[in-house]
Amino acid sequence: MTGEVVGRVIGTDDATPLEFWVALQPDRHLQLDDVVALDRMLPTGEPIKIYGIVSQVRARYEGARFQSDVFLIEEGLYPAEISEAAMIQVTRVVPEIFVPPLPGAEVCKATGAERAEALDFETVERKLPAGLSRDAEPVYLDLDFIDGTKGAHVNISGISGVATKTSYATFLLYSMFNSGVLGAEAANTKALVFNVKGEDLLFLDHVNTRLNEEERFRYGALGLTPGAFPSVGVLAPPRPGDKNATPAVGSRAWGVKPFFWTPAQFCSQGLLPFLFSDAEDERQQYTIVVQNVTARLMDAARDGDTTDGAVRVEGRTIRRFADLVQTIEEKLIPADPDDSPDPRWTGRAIGAGTINAFIRRLASATPRVEHLIRADIDRAPSYAIDLDANQVTVVDIHALHDRAQRFVVGVVLRQAFDRKEASGIAKPLQFVVLDELNKYAPREGSSPIKEILLDVAERGRSLGIILIGAQQTASEVERRVVANSAIRVVGRLDSAEAGRDQYGWLPGAQRQRATILKPGSMYVSQPRLPIPVLIEFPFPAWATRSAEANTLSDPASGSQILDPFAGLV
Repeated sequence: MTGEVVGRVIGTDDATPLEFWVALQPDRHLQLDDVVALDRMLPTGEPIKIYGIVSQVRARYEGARFQSDVFLIEEGLYPAEISEAAMIQVTRVVPEIFVPPLPGAEVCKATGAERAEALDFETVERKLPAGLSRDAEPVYLDLDFIDGTKGAHVNISGISGVATKTSYATFLLYSMFNSGVLGAEAANTKALVFNVKGEDLLFLDHVNTRLNEEERFRYGALGLTPGAFPSVGVLAPPRPGDKNATPAVGSRAWGVKPFFWTPAQFCSQGLLPFLFSDAEDERQQYTIVVQNVTARLMDAARDGDTTDGAVRVEGRTIRRFADLVQTIEEKLIPADPDDSPDPRWTGRAIGAGTINAFIRRLASATPRVEHLIRADIDRAPSYAIDLDANQVTVVDIHALHDRAQRFVVGVVLRQAFDRKEASGIAKPLQFVVLDELNKYAPREGSSPIKEILLDVAERGRSLGIILIGAQQTASEVERRVVANSAIRVVGRLDSAEAGRDQYGWLPGAQRQRATILKPGSMYVSQPRLPIPVLIEFPFPAWATRSAEANTLSDPASGSQILDPFAGLV
């Protein structure tokens, strides 16, 4: 052992191969999350090393019998000594011979090579900087458990606004793109980021002017150079009713492109089911109508000229979503009450109640999504989302109605999934960052969006599509989405949520502590270690709001634009 001796293994408490207590020397101390090491010699003469992390520290008077004895001891009327002890949770045993440490064995703080061995870093070939420990030492993740080599996906839980889930997700992206861990593949690796709250993610391509020297030093400790994401495309939905499809954003007036789908794309790609939250639920009879109408629309798009984005359905040219809905209604409900609806559109033996249920749902979706499905402007097909145009594509959906958000997320996810599936190879990787998983993949029910997220969680590893998902409450997310995440992260948790079974991977002490974590602190669990490690990650080096990007540049012209609202909160 090379570190300073801080104490010895206690003989009055049981020492096990998984945890033990250490009595601290009077002139030494241990704090939570410190890494320690000790040696043990087996009866065979073989030496082993035992490593662990401090999970609890206690102090007490030895010799006191009653609580009130503390007053007598302090007055010098009762003999007693202060004893401090730390509980150690074992992280590694080298070699793997699981025996308990012996009472009286010296315990040292692990530093340098010993710390790396304690946290199993020395055998990791591709180390991804994940944050800093409490003593400002780097903590790494094994990329093999993210990129699909041995596992895939990251799941982040925590209270909204306090746990900084999105900030940590973007930090992981920045670390992957800039640490060199991806090697030559970094240039072609893509990230799709959904901006679901405010406009915080619309400035990833601008340096954060509030980054101080201390935070720059923390990036340096991780082997990273602080800065902005160099290749970012920001997409936003058009303003409702705007004939020019102006992007609906407030804080960033340039460098943002609108996105929408033409009626031809809507029909040919079979996007109708994404307007219904339960279109995959076989218990709902109207889903038969959804499937048949989708098939007829795909036929119409296949048989007609759709180069301008319009689609011809039964001889009618359609450029607006409202007109498409009207055409569908006419096929399902004939003008003459004595006529029967076309069974090609409704399906066989479908009653009027089922048809009306479908039409009601479709009609209610129209005002929410009609500005997202249109071909009433020039070059309408060119406004479809291109995931290859930039390294990071930010799709802003925060201003959309909940139903429209579900539609956009479902359609874009399927586009990303189909793109990777068609390529036939896993590399380069496609990362997807999505918050509010509990809304898109809820624990109960079925929907097209949920099915795609399940596909990503279960098959994405082999296809090279990696989900970095986040939610406030993992207990409300589909179990298979969370269970397929090799890397699990929690920020600050609500005390009721922390007690749920979904956090069983957190030991009791860490689970209790998660309820008081400060912003920027996260517990990270990876398959290489049996114990989650507390990390702190640096303040974002990229602007997270317009006030942090006081000098902005237009990506098209390169000219500098001074933000008049810089510095305002």
